[in-house]
Amino acid sequence: MTTPSFIYTSAPQRVVFGAGSLQHLAREIDALGARRALVLSTPEQRPQAERVADMLGAHAAGVFDRAVMHVPIETAREAREVAGKLGADCAVAIGGGSTTGLGKAIALDSGLPILAIPTTYAGSEMTPIYGITEAGMKKTGKDFRVLPRTVIYDPELSLGLPVGMSVTSGINAIAHAAEGLYAVDSNPIMDLMAQEGIAALGRALPAIRATPKDPAARSDALYGAWLCGTVLGNVGMALHHKLCHTLGGSFNLPHAETHTIVLPHALAYNDAAAPEAMAKIVKALAGSGSAAQAVYDLARDNSAPVALRDIGMKEADLDLACEYALKNQYPNPRPLERAAIRALLQNAWEGVRP
Repeated sequence: MTTPSFIYTSAPQRVVFGAGSLQHLAREIDALGARRALVLSTPEQRPQAERVADMLGAHAAGVFDRAVMHVPIETAREAREVAGKLGADCAVAIGGGSTTGLGKAIALDSGLPILAIPTTYAGSEMTPIYGITEAGMKKTGKDFRVLPRTVIYDPELSLGLPVGMSVTSGINAIAHAAEGLYAVDSNPIMDLMAQEGIAALGRALPAIRATPKDPAARSDALYGAWLCGTVLGNVGMALHHKLCHTLGGSFNLPHAETHTIVLPHALAYNDAAAPEAMAKIVKALAGSGSAAQAVYDLARDNSAPVALRDIGMKEADLDLACEYALKNQYPNPRPLERAAIRALLQNAWEGVRP
């Protein structure tokens, strides 16, 4: 087979991976040349943020624990003001995509370097993509100022992640790799990472459901999330991500659950237009049937939600969601057709198997 022509741009980023790697935090802060770190978290993860601050000692500028989903512009502005008042010269984001996203919002405005410590499988720590919600609309962009300079992946920090959240977070990561396989700017390097990332998560999630504190499964999941996040950061996304940004930002649906529910239906929509990508997804998940069915079954069989109506979406809002999704369209293997997109949303709302 002839290797196709492609462009691959690598980003300057340091990854520290392994059980117990949080112990290297002070060393990594020093390597950034930073002296005062603002530690970011959600309210629920404040104990972990305080642990990080304690490890940093005099190098901790403080803790800001108000990270929330979809990064409201008001929260971003507040965090920027706190960072400035405390004289922070870097941000340490511990948690999932909401916390990393808040760090990115700070970096976008100030240029402060970010050190990310993921405790979920969101993957946003590997991307220069940011999202901020203002006036009910989530706006995304790409800027290498927001790419975390260093990422510490310590599987021990995810041992307590609830099984349900682990599964939806993992399928959220799979979505990045799945769309990367049919991206307009895909390349063989990202394809390899996508397939390996999907396979790692496909193995890990059932193992985590069976034994939540299995260190090998947690390590596999975090490894898969790293690879899938790298794909997200290097190639463009398509219909699935457009729909999820619309549903999450405009209707305030939970991020990972929305990705989990929508992905099988987005894959079904694109199935005939991207057969090679779909075959790779099925193979990575060791599934049978279609890629859409393999992902749906992974979610259903591990007790993840499969219907938008079960996570707060109103059927009466589906028409409006369809209108939003057709605006500012992402490149996609199959053209976006109004009736077909509306049918996709209906199927996702009902939770039918593709």
